[in-house]
Formats: sequence, structure tokens, C-alpha cells
Amino acid sequence: MIYTKTEIEEGQLLLIDKPLTWTSFDVVNKIRYTLRRAYGFKKLKVGHAGTLDPLATGLLLIAVGRKTKSINELMGMDKVYSGTIRLGATTPSYDLETEVDKSFPTDDISSSDIQAAVKQFDGLIEQVPPVFSAIKKDGKRAYELAREGERPELKSREVQISNFRVNQDEFPDLQFEVECSKGTYIRSLAHDFGKALNNGAHLKSLRRESIGPYSVKDALDMERFLKIFESE
Repeated sequence: MIYTKTEIEEGQLLLIDKPLTWTSFDVVNKIRYTLRRAYGFKKLKVGHAGTLDPLATGLLLIAVGRKTKSINELMGMDKVYSGTIRLGATTPSYDLETEVDKSFPTDDISSSDIQAAVKQFDGLIEQVPPVFSAIKKDGKRAYELAREGERPELKSREVQISNFRVNQDEFPDLQFEVECSKGTYIRSLAHDFGKALNNGAHLKSLRRESIGPYSVKDALDMERFLKIFESE
């Protein structure tokens, strides 16, 4: 075993590379089940420090045992993401969860237009979360209302954006990297970037590279994690 039973009880922070299509809860649930079975726990607290959408991959910080008390502190750390923004089309969810609802020509978008748009997303900005989000509105999750055909009005929030960079080599797909504060929705960043170009855009792919000092380069993927603990 990597840890003794006492070490697990005292609390550990696991760095996990979340697989594509898994929800963050899927990862938490699987890790809780695996650790309980491996160590013989009847109960074990397990939580994560920051949700990743099912269509995103990358770093999840999984707190185990008494380490769950530090989740709020961990969630407050800045995060770094990389991914792809697709210009020329929007979707209701701002990513690939839903089908394209509007298309736009991209022939008139120049390199200088894109760089000018990037500069609009530097520092403190106001951002409205996607309607397909877990934010509660009138006692229900916004995404539940959205899937029922409603368009809940969500309040804007102030978030910090820094080191936002894009690569245009695969236009109309833009490869990007961005550092941001807690509460930032990268799907909204992609959607708003399209609006800044008087066009449309949505998030094609997303990967969380780091949270504070923790890097996905040091994370275990789920296959490796399960092999370690289920083989014992």
C-alpha cells in the first residue's frame, strides 16, 4: 500500500488526472469505494477541491480523511487551464455537451482581431456563469432548469483572469492557456470571447493543468490508481 490505514485516517491529498466523460463525483465515489475496500473502512470522508465538467480532463485534488477540512482553502487557489476554443459556432451549454445552435462566418476574423479580443480578458472581469451549470436558482440546479427548456437568469460575478494566451495555428480552433481565480467558468470565457469578436465560440476541449502549487504532471490517472489499490 502507498499509505498505512492510520495515514489515510489522518488525511491525505490525492492528485488525480480526471478521465474524459467522468464527473468529479464519479471520481470521488470510485476512490471512496476503493479505499474503503482496500483498508477495511466502514466510513471514509472523501471530497474534491473544485469541480471539473464531464467533458474536461486534468487535475482533481481529492481530499481523504481529515484532509477534507482543508477543501475550502484548496478551492480558493488559482487554477491554470489549457484547451481549445472553436470559433464560428455557439452551443447552449458553451461546450460540446449540446449541439450547435448558431453558426457564424469566420473569414473576416483577423489575427489582430483575435489579439485585441484577448486583451479584453485581462485582470478583473465580470462573468456570467453558463446556464448549464450547478449553480442553484429557485432551489434547483441551473442545468436542470436549462434541460427543461428554461433559461434561468444568473448573476454576473467578478473573476480574475491572467496570462490568457491563444495560438491561431489551427484557426478557427484556437489553442489557449489561462490562469484564473476561483469561480471562473472557462466555458463562459470561450462564449464571451466569441462575442468580443462579434462572432460565436464554444469550448471544444479543456484540461486543468494545475491548482496552486499542484500540477497534473504529478497526478495519477484513474487506471493507475485502481491498479495500485485493487491489486492489494
